[in-house]
Amino acid sequence: MELKIFDAKGKATAKTAKLSDDVFGIEPNDHAIFLDVKQFLANGRQGTHKSKQRAEIAGSTRKIKKQKGTGTARAGSIKSGTRVGGGRIFGPQPRDYGFKLNTKFKRLARKSALSHKAKDENIMILQDLNFDAPKTKEFIQLLDNLKLTNEKVLLVVGQKNDNVFLSSRNLQRAKVVTADTLNTYDIMNAGKLILAESSVEVIEKVLN
Repeated sequence: MELKIFDAKGKATAKTAKLSDDVFGIEPNDHAIFLDVKQFLANGRQGTHKSKQRAEIAGSTRKIKKQKGTGTARAGSIKSGTRVGGGRIFGPQPRDYGFKLNTKFKRLARKSALSHKAKDENIMILQDLNFDAPKTKEFIQLLDNLKLTNEKVLLVVGQKNDNVFLSSRNLQRAKVVTADTLNTYDIMNAGKLILAESSVEVIEKVLN
């Protein structure tokens, strides 16, 4: 697959980028995408939720009333989960929500996500950017030149570029990542995927 390379002014250059069919042209595995996104979201959960069980409630251990003869149900402790102020029955406890996925499987998921974007023609190749200073106005102008102002955009750069990253940080519908940290969730969460020219080689090297 060959795509035109655009400059920062939104105009197509004479150059083209060839995308590997082994990365951008496979038959997508939707289940792999689902599990990889699920793991990404699960790893982001703190898991610090906690409720007190009956053993952790402060209160008297005196038996509330006699066992028999009251005509009502037995009641042995004020800390019981069936009573107001008692411990919670089967309440949440701190836990780790993360789970393991094999590296090859996660690689398949990223390839599948990229192939979906390529199939839907939602990938754009951009010449490498080099902002002189962090300026949100310049990044907004870039999106405007590319006619992506109202799109949810993911820009993938070949290597870390603080000026480009800081310029996009205040924009809710734009995100900048490096090619070696690209993940399935970010790909699927974006409406349009913009690949910097130098990032294509890095992505293909990582995924192959």
